[in-house]
This record gives sequence, C-alpha cells and structure tokens, in this order.
Amino acid sequence: MKLEAIELRTLHLPLVRPFRTSFGTEVAREALVVRVLGDEGEGWGECVAGSEPRYSSEFVAGSWLVIRDHLAPALLAADDISAGAVGGLLGGFGGHKMAKASLEMAVLDAELKERGESFQQFLGGSGDSVAPGVSVGITGDVAQLLDVVSAHLEEGYTRVKLKIEPGFDLEPVTAVRKLVGDDFMLQVDANTAYTRADFDHLARLDELGLLLVEQPLDEEDLLGHAALARRLTTPICLDESILSATTAATALELGACSIVNIKAGRVGGYLEARRVHDLCRSAGVPVWCGGMLETGLGRAANLALATLPGFTLPGDISATRRYFTEDVTEPFELEHGRIRVPTGKGLGVTVDEDALGRLTVHRELVTAGAA
Repeated sequence: MKLEAIELRTLHLPLVRPFRTSFGTEVAREALVVRVLGDEGEGWGECVAGSEPRYSSEFVAGSWLVIRDHLAPALLAADDISAGAVGGLLGGFGGHKMAKASLEMAVLDAELKERGESFQQFLGGSGDSVAPGVSVGITGDVAQLLDVVSAHLEEGYTRVKLKIEPGFDLEPVTAVRKLVGDDFMLQVDANTAYTRADFDHLARLDELGLLLVEQPLDEEDLLGHAALARRLTTPICLDESILSATTAATALELGACSIVNIKAGRVGGYLEARRVHDLCRSAGVPVWCGGMLETGLGRAANLALATLPGFTLPGDISATRRYFTEDVTEPFELEHGRIRVPTGKGLGVTVDEDALGRLTVHRELVTAGAA
C-alpha cells in the first residue's frame, strides 16, 4: 500500500466522572487519533498518550509534533508499506512508542480491511466476547468509593481495580473488600506511588486477599520490585515498567513480577504486544490488557488483543459508558458481564463522522507532497 496522506485529530471527550490516580485527576480525555489514507483505502489508529507527561514521558501535543514532522513523512516517503514494516521505517527515531503505535495501528487497520480480515483473526485470538474489569479512581472519601464500586457491581463487572496512593490505601481497600466479599476479584494499582521505604506498609495488603498489586514502585526499579515480590504473598504485576518484550523478559528473569499488564501503546504497537504475550505465555505468566481511556477505536483493538490465549485475567477495557457519553464509534456495552469483540474487517467499528466532527478540536492533514 502506498500512503497518500495522514490525518491527525485531537479530540476532547468529557469523562462521565473525574478519574483520579496518583498522577493527578482527569476530567476529560484529550485523544489523538490518526487516519492513514492510501491507494488501497484508509485506516484508523489512536495514540494513547495523555494530555500531560505524567504516566509516561509522551503527551498529546508532543506526539502530534513528532508524528507530523518526523514519523508521518517517513511513512509517506515509502513506496510500499505494511504494518510489519512500520517499525523498521520508524526505527531511526528514538522513543515515542505511543506515537509509533498509533501509526502501526492505522496501517494495520487499512491493510486488514483490504484483506477482509479482522484484528482478532490477525492477532490470533478467539472467542466472541471478553470478561472485562473496571478501574476505579481515587475518591474524596471511603463512602464515595463504596458508592462507585457498588454501582459497578450492579452493572455486572466481576473484577474491580482500585487506584491507591500513600494515604489512600489500606482503609479504602479494606472497606471495599468487606463490600465485595472474600471471593471477588479485587486488585490495586499504585502507578509508581511508593518507594522501598514503604515495604512494611505494602506488606499489610497481604491481609486483603488481593488478586495482585500493580506497579507499586518506580518504573525503573526492577530490583526493588523483585525484593518486594519476595516480601509479599500478593502477586506483583508490572505496568509502567513493561516497555517491550525485552524489558518484560528482564523483569521476569529478575523475579520483579509474576503477572504482566500489556498495553499496546506503551510497548510500541499491537505487534509488539503480541510478542510480549507470547513471551509471558511461554513462561507460564498470566497477562491482562490494560486501558488508557481509549476511544472506541483503541477499545476495539484492545478487545481483539484480549482474546489471545494468555490473557487469562480480566482487563481494563470496560463499557463505553464507564468513561464517555459520546464516542467516535458505536458504544461497547456490558452484556451479562462481558463485552462483544468486533468481528468486522480491520478494527471492525464504524467511525461516526458527525460525532468525530463535534469532538475534534484540532485537525491537520500531512500529505505525501508535503513530505
């Protein structure tokens, strides 16, 4: 396929409720989506970077610039392109994995539409639905947290993840455990909020029968995670530390985790995400699909990814209404505790051009001529 143009759009999607983590509070999702237009059709991708460089060093405005000025021109200059070739074509540019992942996703969407193949078929997944979990942000107090969790239980979610930070951890998690019962799948996510000085405090989480504790320490502190893993009976899951199949292999060899959260944007795309999955599966390590407040585009791709056989734990995909009142695709609904996986060509979703227009705050077209 020869690319003729790449369209960039920044969208503003208000959240149904503020979402607070140890990094800060979000009241809206600033999403960067890309559309590649080629001689064999078009494809959509989504960059999962946040509006600020908090979860990672990447952020929407920076991703926009690097795509517009460097990555898009490199792809547009190629005579023939496929999703498998995107990594090599962009390999000369350091970092920016989320930006690169959005372009790989868009090219793959276009490629699969032309072949009449779905994302799920291409990745090697199976099944028509997945059991999602729901991620609950830090609230103002425990009573408010219990109200939020109760509402999600009524909706049919069978796994809850609680965001925690120093000062909001043992008491709220204990309260939620009492609410949901001992057998309910409950896990916590610290988003790097703790240090090695907190080991004694974190060890008290063992009393709560958690499925896992996610990314308690700094993303670079693999040895610290390994030491904590030896201290806790609760499994350690890594998120921010897993940047590729290579870093995943290192983390597993060091004993820094026994569960892995796979986020395609963070590792550089769905092809690398599949490699991380394959590595973990061969090592007998369970994985699950993390979420980044994606629009329906990224949500569709994540659902396909989550049907690979190693994804044995519910991921943070959730129904559309959990986050947005309006999206750029048809909404994903929770049906009897599960969400259907798109089966159409490519991502398998249809972009609502009217909604896209309403939600767009910035648009730019990079053409082959300009490259």
